[in-house]
Amino acid sequence: MTKIVECVPNFSEGRRQDVIQRIVGAMEQVAGVQVVDVQSDIDHNRAVVTLVGDPQAAAEAAFRATAVAAELIDMDHHRGGHPRMGATDVIPFVPVRGVRMEDCVQVARQLGERIGSELGIPVYLYEDAASDPARRNLADVRRGEYEALKEEIGTNPERAPDFGPVAIGTAGATAVGARPPLVAFNVYLNTDDPAPAQAIARAVRHSSGGLRFVKALGLAVEGETQVSMNLTDYRRTPIHRVLEMIRSEAASYGLAVTRSEIVGLLPAEALIDAARFYLQLRDFAPEQVLENRLIAEE
Repeated sequence: MTKIVECVPNFSEGRRQDVIQRIVGAMEQVAGVQVVDVQSDIDHNRAVVTLVGDPQAAAEAAFRATAVAAELIDMDHHRGGHPRMGATDVIPFVPVRGVRMEDCVQVARQLGERIGSELGIPVYLYEDAASDPARRNLADVRRGEYEALKEEIGTNPERAPDFGPVAIGTAGATAVGARPPLVAFNVYLNTDDPAPAQAIARAVRHSSGGLRFVKALGLAVEGETQVSMNLTDYRRTPIHRVLEMIRSEAASYGLAVTRSEIVGLLPAEALIDAARFYLQLRDFAPEQVLENRLIAEE
């Protein structure tokens, strides 16, 4: 069976398209991988790239992109709405086919060591690849973002990286990890005031008492406000449950949801679950989707 992983590196650049193109171009030069999605956001000042392919080839592509990003992105001058600590902020590996989570952990650790030793960038392992349970959660690793890490990395032993120097340069630091598939899901509200979005994010995210497997921030984006989320287990906390809670919370502020968006790719199962809920499809099976049936019969 062909081994396939998904790799979703995030870069701290969403405004300069020439820089994004050079980073993506470095990945596309690697045989055995395919870049399947590139999304960038001016307000977040962030680009999210999705590539799939052989695990070792995906790691090579991510390494080359990290090297290019380190040359072209200066974190001392980076400003954006999304939390970040490095030019290449995060590199997660996700098992897709013929690959176990343990395989992704191994690839993540190998890549992290290489980035640290060859590029001189501090690397922190997170999620299933974490060397310390306290570093499983990316938000904990990225606490205080680039500015705080720059101050603390050489003085606070808890901020020492897993690989690379105990010092930070203009490329910042990178988190490398292995995780199950997640859904990056954003919901927009009909106001330009970020305060309600921030309050709704607090209500919906697990860390402040909301829904399990939801991470959320409230942000101002291009004259609108956004509840920006990662759903880390869409099977146990599905998209529709999150959206309905946000609608309810928004109504309490006299607001409404205007639209939502998916960043990057997501499993078809996540959308099928939403279809079951909103269309009240009691006995609907994934095999009833024409494309799924055709793939199964190949």
